[in-house]
Amino acid sequence: MSKSINNKFFLNLKKWIKKMHLWLGLFIGILILIISLTGALYVFKDEIENYNRKEFIYHQEQDVENKEVLPIRSLEKLIDNQVNEKFPLHWVEIPLDKKKSYKFYWYEHNTHAWNYFDEFPVYKLAYVNPYNGQILKIYDEKNGFFNIVKMIHWSFLLKMDWGKYVVGIPVLIYIIMLISGIVLWWPKNKSARKQRIWFRWKNIKNWKRKNYDLHNIFGFYTSIFGLLFAITGLFYSYLLVGQIIYAIFTLGSDPAPNFSNITTQAPIEMRTYQTLDKINAKVNNLYPNAESFSFDLGHPHIDNHEHPNFQIYVKHLPGVYYKNSLLIFDENSGELLKNYDPEDKNLGEKVIAANYDIHVGSIAGLPTKILAFVVSLLIASMPVTGFLIWKGRKNRKVKSI
Repeated sequence: MSKSINNKFFLNLKKWIKKMHLWLGLFIGILILIISLTGALYVFKDEIENYNRKEFIYHQEQDVENKEVLPIRSLEKLIDNQVNEKFPLHWVEIPLDKKKSYKFYWYEHNTHAWNYFDEFPVYKLAYVNPYNGQILKIYDEKNGFFNIVKMIHWSFLLKMDWGKYVVGIPVLIYIIMLISGIVLWWPKNKSARKQRIWFRWKNIKNWKRKNYDLHNIFGFYTSIFGLLFAITGLFYSYLLVGQIIYAIFTLGSDPAPNFSNITTQAPIEMRTYQTLDKINAKVNNLYPNAESFSFDLGHPHIDNHEHPNFQIYVKHLPGVYYKNSLLIFDENSGELLKNYDPEDKNLGEKVIAANYDIHVGSIAGLPTKILAFVVSLLIASMPVTGFLIWKGRKNRKVKSI
């Protein structure tokens, strides 16, 4: 008797889960399709842009070993003289490879806007020869293909501050659907399991059956990756997700580092146009094998840069961000106050640092990028095959009437 009651309970539970899976899918299907497709398009951004921009990434200056780069503030002036841009330069990325161009950025944020295009009055990138200050090429990143794809993926082209929450809602629902999908997929016996592990279409001609198998089999194989992409994506939507990830990997015993107490020690009279060049030389000496480093330019006599002192972000490897260092320099004297290297970080910090690389599939190079691309396309197919399953069943009910 109790066994019969249990079976009835689980049968009713599965029916309820099936209805929930269906209606949630119909509700967010188109949004998951957009998020997945834009994610797939963004995977190979670096490879495509590096190929299209290779003649500007490398400045072609000869005999660079015997030449000195121009002071950073001098480069700023030379760039301003070549470009009629009302906004000041915001930050610079300096490669450690002397054959590569410096990358100067214009970037302004309008907090009162409601959409992406109004939120950023300017977001441009200039490739500059650091030996003579010549601008090789300027790209309007704001209206560039990959940045628009990124912002659709991140905020549906809404203002970032709240658009990321709008994107986060269907992603949260998608996680519920992943779990409910696995429950519905789980076979009752071994024979049913074979049909749900791989395609067995030898004697099947019905497209509805094939579509059903596509939804179930692809859904099963992409579920773990879909969950990983969803969680790493929610990291950017909700601060709490990052805090939970950090707490899990530190067992809640290691507080996050806080460098806000590092204050300027030298008087403002020590701040000169050579302060950034002193910082540049120091970073080059400390990390000669790094990929690049970047920092907010600020102004030599006005404290208007985004962070206290000069915070330098060092990227150690090409194409990935998980291995990085943070250096803090006195904004007046250019003296190094703090350097925080990968080996100084606890496990929680390392996982957080790797979040972006995991999300876009770059964590292990080209193989994981290909995997992320394929999985994103398969996830994008789930709303389509799911809708066709619902449509087929709906039409069957209408005919039976």
